Amino acid sequence: MRNSHDESITQRGMTRRQFLWVTVLSGTGLVLGCATDPVTGRSQLMLVSEDFEIQIDKQNSPHQFSADYGPLQDRALNAYLDQTGKKIASKTHRPHMPYSFRGVNATYINAYTFPGGTVAATRGILLNLRNEAELAGLLGHELGHVNARHTAEQMSKSMVSTAVIGGLAAYAGTKGAIYGEMASKLGMIGAGALLAHYSRDNEREADALGMEYMVGAGYNPNGLVGLMDMLRGMSKHKPSVIELMFATHPMSDERYRTAIQKSQTRYQSAQNLPMHRDRYMDHTATLRALKSAINEMQNGESALAKQNYSDAEAHFRKALKKAPEDYAGLLMMSKCQLAQKKYVEAQQYAHTATAVYPQEAQAYHLIGIAKINTSDFDAACEAFTTYEKLLPGNPNTIFFKGLSLEGMKKIKDAASEYYRYLQIVQEGKQAQYAYRRLVEWGYIKPK
Repeated sequence: MRNSHDESITQRGMTRRQFLWVTVLSGTGLVLGCATDPVTGRSQLMLVSEDFEIQIDKQNSPHQFSADYGPLQDRALNAYLDQTGKKIASKTHRPHMPYSFRGVNATYINAYTFPGGTVAATRGILLNLRNEAELAGLLGHELGHVNARHTAEQMSKSMVSTAVIGGLAAYAGTKGAIYGEMASKLGMIGAGALLAHYSRDNEREADALGMEYMVGAGYNPNGLVGLMDMLRGMSKHKPSVIELMFATHPMSDERYRTAIQKSQTRYQSAQNLPMHRDRYMDHTATLRALKSAINEMQNGESALAKQNYSDAEAHFRKALKKAPEDYAGLLMMSKCQLAQKKYVEAQQYAHTATAVYPQEAQAYHLIGIAKINTSDFDAACEAFTTYEKLLPGNPNTIFFKGLSLEGMKKIKDAASEYYRYLQIVQEGKQAQYAYRRLVEWGYIKPK
């Protein structure tokens, strides 16, 4: 049991800290010292190459999408979002980046981007936009972060301070923000875990760039103003569904006033550009038909975060009555059952979800967790194996496979998985458990 797994670990998903340092120090991603800011032309601290931004994006974005219940199954809507985003991206300072845009099934209100240009918007925020210009403002703002290299700059500063976490900034969620604590307990990468915290200065720059890009693409600048006004209103009336967005994208009245001022001065000549309300409404008609169900899911998530399980379950039941084949709704109910230790019920909802969206991984992980808790270790191992085939790179899957194999009395195979896990993660209760088992079984000598 030596380092036969090392190569695959490097390729698939070693600890995000290790991956960052090993890749950077090997020279594939390192740019020593300063680089030229693509927006301002000024020198900026930058230890991360553009290729590395793209690499870290490809490695991490699929896990965030899965945490957000996968990309929308509405192919027409996703194609519309991608087409709109790429139209705006062509007007940016870095038009050559491999941009992609999609909606995800999460119901909280947010949009986010990874450093290589992968952008996503949740169903929650798409439902609250009123026209295509507001969508352009949203996507333009996220493109502002990519073009100003805000995440890469944070990564570079973190390297200098030796406080790199995952190649990206630390976990953005709060206890109330969409299962952060529960996702950790279930061994999943929680929603928001891979997203950058932006400073107020970052947000101001992204606002300015977003308006520049959207106007360049032919949109009325008041789309960004309307977006900010909507978000401010939501923060007052439904704060629980917007807290993650405000944790990652700090909002202020000053940003709103600046957007109004710029739209009326610098972009005064663009006031007659279209908002494309009808076009946006046409493309989101199917999504808007689910609005009442999604509202129930939002209420259920809020109750679940507060550990009000009976209230959460009632909301999820109402949601599923309205939308019985909604993948996110099924998994929210499965998590609610797991939280109440109703493992058989949790399995049933997760199994239904696999039939609804078989190519999305999260449901298989929940099945595995439920099966372990009912001592059905063979089925648990099968579920985690399927998860890993669909979405490699989550070290917790390896640990739980080891735990399942141990339950099946397949000690050699369990030891192999525990060893593989310890090549990725060295701290925490799971790592301590895996190490202790390997010592007890005689595969490694105690330190």
